[in-house]
Amino acid sequence: MEWRWDFTIEILPRMLSAMLNTLLAAGIGYTIALVVGLIFLLGQRTKFRLCNWIVRECVEFIRSTPLIVQLFFVYFVAPQFGLVLSAWVSAMLTIGLHYGTYLSEVYRGGLEAIPRGQWEACRALNLSPARTYFRVLIPQALPASLPGMGNYLVGIFKDTPMLSTIGVVELMHTANALGAETYRYLEPYTMVGFMFLIISLPTAAWLRKFERYVGRSMGITK
Repeated sequence: MEWRWDFTIEILPRMLSAMLNTLLAAGIGYTIALVVGLIFLLGQRTKFRLCNWIVRECVEFIRSTPLIVQLFFVYFVAPQFGLVLSAWVSAMLTIGLHYGTYLSEVYRGGLEAIPRGQWEACRALNLSPARTYFRVLIPQALPASLPGMGNYLVGIFKDTPMLSTIGVVELMHTANALGAETYRYLEPYTMVGFMFLIISLPTAAWLRKFERYVGRSMGITK
């Protein structure tokens, strides 16, 4: 089968539109994951042992089950219990919840890298837990957490093709639809691969620069 440039130009607008949907899905999902991860982190560090245990078990359960199973459960099973969500909302919530568990562990690793004396100093100054975390500890934990956070951003982007299984119109969904309509899969699937590379590689490079910038601004690296 030969490459058809006329067909490539013809399907390019639909592929670009799908790429924007993919970027939107990854961006919203990651934003939700950042917040959910922080909630999971704080939920495991409260003084209440029952709350700690419940949150920790939830994190382990979500991390131990595949993303696609969670997508199917939220979109197809949840309506049987009265929770009806659109494909887009189901996808964003599921991605945010799934990757939020991983980011909570990234946050935890960053916090545990902070010397114990920082915690004791905050307690000696009688700082509230909120001020201790958000004004003292989390800013120090950020540089150590950035590599893991960036890794999961790229991971979310590469997992967006799974959203096509519940009807979200992203790159893979559009490529499948074009292939079914025209019986040509070479061009759509190749374009999907190149579009992922075009986005993923510059994003990874920008994340490395951002890590260095944060390190220099906090006096960690030169």
